[in-house]
Amino acid sequence: MSAGRPQGRSLAPYALAGPFVIVFIIFVVVPLARAGVLALQQTYGPQAAEFVLFGNFAQLARDPLFWRAIANTLVFTAASVFIQLPLALGLAMLLNRPGLRGRGIYRLIFFSPQLMGMVFVATLASIVFEKRSGLLNQALHWAFGVSLDFPWLQTYVMPTLIITTLWMYVGFNMVYFLAALQNVDKSLLEAASIDGAGPWAKFRHVTLPAIRPVGSFVVLLSIIGSLQLFELPYVMLNATAGPANRGLTIVMYLYQSGFEVGDLGYASAIGWVLALMLVGFAIVQARLARTEV
Repeated sequence: MSAGRPQGRSLAPYALAGPFVIVFIIFVVVPLARAGVLALQQTYGPQAAEFVLFGNFAQLARDPLFWRAIANTLVFTAASVFIQLPLALGLAMLLNRPGLRGRGIYRLIFFSPQLMGMVFVATLASIVFEKRSGLLNQALHWAFGVSLDFPWLQTYVMPTLIITTLWMYVGFNMVYFLAALQNVDKSLLEAASIDGAGPWAKFRHVTLPAIRPVGSFVVLLSIIGSLQLFELPYVMLNATAGPANRGLTIVMYLYQSGFEVGDLGYASAIGWVLALMLVGFAIVQARLARTEV
């Protein structure tokens, strides 16, 4: 130590980082370690447990309900990426047109469903899509004059969930895309127009590369949110997975295994599979974004 240098100064970084490290250990490291141990156990309530090592993961590989939950969740995730995000981008491009009046009002209208909580949206959707007295079937009956009992929540559970999330999240993602579009260099668009580029060419070669960082972030956000889907189907389907488990998701199956069946070890194994899926999608998306730059 150099002469004249205060000894307490070397402890300052540790004192500043200490609270974060303590909180991180208590709320992240310890729960992860506990979940890792639980995944190797079969539990019978909160007290009784026995080690089965990787038996829970072997059981998952043979569990048809788990694979049904995987399939339902991946279908929902694909719809979020390939239906919801293009619609959000299309709305953003419409609102980004020069000279559009009332842009702020339209933005508020499309974003307003996000201001409501997921539970409220799910409750509202269960009323709208109810088979006999639902508002949607009643409106279709009034419009076409025929008796219509379309089984939205009985047969077409996943399309109903997708439609509900479209209404709730298209405007949310639109705000991200609109902010990115407003930052596209106008001089590049003008130069492309002078060179004879059409609307599609300007979008593909100028606009799309400019908004790619925001697009990558929104895609990752949609994937993470879709893989963790729980509240919407749980409330819409009255705390069930729907007929023939058509609304069963990974997180819902985790909840059923851990809190309804009482096997926290099996639920922890499901949670680790979900965590690996999230990490895998994040790595793939990051590599794809890097190769496209």
